[in-house]
This record gives sequence, structure tokens and C-alpha cells, in this order.
Amino acid sequence: MAESLLLPLVRSMAGKAADALIETVSRMCGLDDDRQTLERHLLAVECKLANAEEMSETNRYVKSWMKELKSIAYQADDVLDDFQYEALRRESKVGKSTTRKALSYITCHSPLLFRFEMSRKLKNVLKKINKLVKEMNTFGLESSVPREERQHPWRQTHSKLEETTQIFGRDDDKEVVVKFLLDQQDQRRVHVLPIIGMGGLGKTTLAKMVYNDQGVQQHFQLKMWHCVSDNFDVMALLKSIIELAVSGRCDMPNTIELLQKKLEQVIDQRRFILVLDDVWNEDERKWEDVLKPLLCSVGGPGSVIVVTTRSQKVASIMQTLGPHKLACLSEQDSWELFAQKAYRNSVEQDQSELVSIGRRIVNKCWGLPLALKTMGGLLSSYQQVQEWKAIEESNIRDNARGKDEIMSILKLSYTHLSSEMKQCFAFLAVFPKDYQMDKHNLIQLWIANGFIQEKGTMDLTLTGEFIFYELV
Repeated sequence: MAESLLLPLVRSMAGKAADALIETVSRMCGLDDDRQTLERHLLAVECKLANAEEMSETNRYVKSWMKELKSIAYQADDVLDDFQYEALRRESKVGKSTTRKALSYITCHSPLLFRFEMSRKLKNVLKKINKLVKEMNTFGLESSVPREERQHPWRQTHSKLEETTQIFGRDDDKEVVVKFLLDQQDQRRVHVLPIIGMGGLGKTTLAKMVYNDQGVQQHFQLKMWHCVSDNFDVMALLKSIIELAVSGRCDMPNTIELLQKKLEQVIDQRRFILVLDDVWNEDERKWEDVLKPLLCSVGGPGSVIVVTTRSQKVASIMQTLGPHKLACLSEQDSWELFAQKAYRNSVEQDQSELVSIGRRIVNKCWGLPLALKTMGGLLSSYQQVQEWKAIEESNIRDNARGKDEIMSILKLSYTHLSSEMKQCFAFLAVFPKDYQMDKHNLIQLWIANGFIQEKGTMDLTLTGEFIFYELV
């Protein structure tokens, strides 16, 4: 079973090696030739891995080769993660002063030191994988017959707000956006309002607050919510909007003209609000030439499309109204969010020292909701002052912001997991982005790969359940 999971792992690594962020940094470091070689080696292995898996059932040598490949694939993943982290770190530092740029050449983030270290790591991985590729070519393996890729379900968000969920620091944002939408009632043109901000800042949450506002619900005759994610397929998007408008299936053929007429028919000049959540498409032609003429030509006066996105480019492509830029939380809101997560198992007033440490940790999170929730959730399982101090003194940098800070805190959380949980967590890398996992199947895969060990009389599946909910 462990070997049978190599194919999605290697496929994932090959995709990561081709990532634009990683390519940019490797080129800046003069290591792009090595990156391309690694990508080609991984693609070569991927082509013949299915046949190798079959052969490994009767050939112990091939089985040993696959075990070595698995180890090297994880090493390659670590190297690619380092490139990706460096890309995000540099991106977050754009705009700093010339003096600080000069100082960076003699600090722990020196580009020269990074280049030297990554050259060593990358060449070490290449040497090992090159040896495996040469061995593979002696096995007489056949390339897999290309087959249609399975369409994985994309991550779906929805418009429902949990009534008991407490949301911190977004009431003013909600008020501004709601007023903005209601003020468009006399505009005959369909307007597009982007909500922009980095991942984990609360764009979807704000969109839900606006969408469920009583005034918005009464103002718009037709209300639709669609999660776009990476799947910016024009036909699928149009069909989804039609289905949302009629609350039923759309089995029409993939013909733009037919879908356009159907869209005009189901909207029927009603004032609508359409939320397009988590948009990533930066291909201007898909919006300007196809979707915009269709979506912005239907609907009654005051109709609005709300777009949530991390990308400034997406916002600039789609906007007809100035984007609403989501800011980080205030100091007070940050503390309340963190405290809700960190002190849920005990009374805050009885832990004055833990509270003092917690406030210092909150200051290092720069008002980022994802960072605050992650750190609060991590610390909620610790009750000893020494444990909190150890996390406070870990590598959370006071001058880190944005993606760099998120990466730093998530990596810190990872280091405090047990070795068993680390293995289970790392295993998730074999699944594609936004893949919808089944909890039961995932736990069985963990068990089959030997990631979960017996503990006394506790059933392995129950242990898996515990690990699953701890990771969640």
C-alpha cells in the first residue's frame, strides 16, 4: 500500500517543481537548470511508476528501489518547500529600504548564503534521483498509457453563517460594504466590487456577513453564491449561475449562445447579487471577452457582483468599483480572537503568567486572523508556563509580516506536533489542491502506511480519529 501512493506523491512533486514562484527564485539563484533537471527526472519517473508498482509485487529489487524513491521524493519536497518559502519571504519584503536590502546580505536571510545552501541541497537530491532514474531504465518498464485525469472536486465555500460563531473586528468592514452595495440601486450598469486581502484574512467571512445582512437580503431580488477557486471554467460557471437562479439543474449543452439566452431568461431583469468567492483567474481575456459581457448585461438596476480574491491583478481585471481592501485586526480584536482559542480550556484570570506570554505572542502575529487562530489553537493544548515560553521564544520574528509570518507560524506549529502526527500531516501532500478527503478513508490510509502505532488497548481507528481532530 505504501508503494501504491508513490504515483500521486511524485506527480505532486513534479507539479511543485514547475511552480512559478519556485522557478523565479531558482532562476535568481542561478539554479534553474538544476530545477528543470529535477522536474524532468520526476516526470520521467512518473511515466513508468505505474508499471514499477505492478512489478514490485513480485520483484524485491524493484520494491526496494521504490522505497528509496519514496525517501528521496520527501527530500525533494523539503528542498522545493525551501524555495517556495524564500519566494514568499522575498515577496513580503518588497519595498523595504536600500539600507535594509544591503544589510540582508550579511544577515541570516543573506541571498548569497541561501544560494550556497540551496545549491548544495538541490545537487544532493539530483545526484540521488539521477542514480534511481538510471536504475529504473534497466528494469524494462513501460510508460503508462495516458488517461483522462480524474476531475477532483474543488473546495466549496457556502453563504451560510454559523449563528454561534463570534467574528472579531469586521463589523466596520461589513457596514462599509453593505452601504456601498445598497447605494448602487439607481445604477443601470452591473457593478463589480472586489474584496481583496491575503489568505486567512477573512475575505470569505466578510462576504458571508454582507450576503446575510438583513438589508441586503431584502434589497436584492435574486441572491447567488458561487465558489470559483482554481476552476475558472466559463461554461461550468455559467451553468452554476443558471442553476442558482432557478434552484435546479442545468443540463444544457456547452454552447455560449444557448447559455446566454438561458441566463437572460432566468435573471429576467431582477436585481441580483452574485458572490464569486476565491477567484484566482488572471487571464484577462476569460473575463473581458467572455464572462463580463454576459454577466454584466443581465439583471435589473443596482445589480452587483462581489468578488473575493487574494490577487491585486484579479481585482484590477474585474473591478468596476474600487476594491475593498481588508486590513489586519486591531490589537484588541487580535487579543480577543487569540484568547477565545488559547484559553478555552481554563479560566484566563487564573493564569496571569500565561496571559502575559499570550499578549507578547499576539503582538508577533500582526493582527493576522489565521496566525492568531493557529497560535491560539496550538497553545490551547499546553498548560505549563515553560511550554508557552518555549513557543514564544521559537522562530516567530517580530519584523515578519504577511505571507512570511503565516509560513513562519505554520512551520512552528508543525514542529510542535508529535512524530506520529507529522507523518499523518505530511501524507496529505499526496492529494491535489482542494481535494475533498473522506475522513474514514484517510484514517485507513494512515493505518495501512504504518503511520499510526498501537497504544495500549486503544483501537487504531480511534487513534486515527484522535489525530484527525487534533490536526483539524
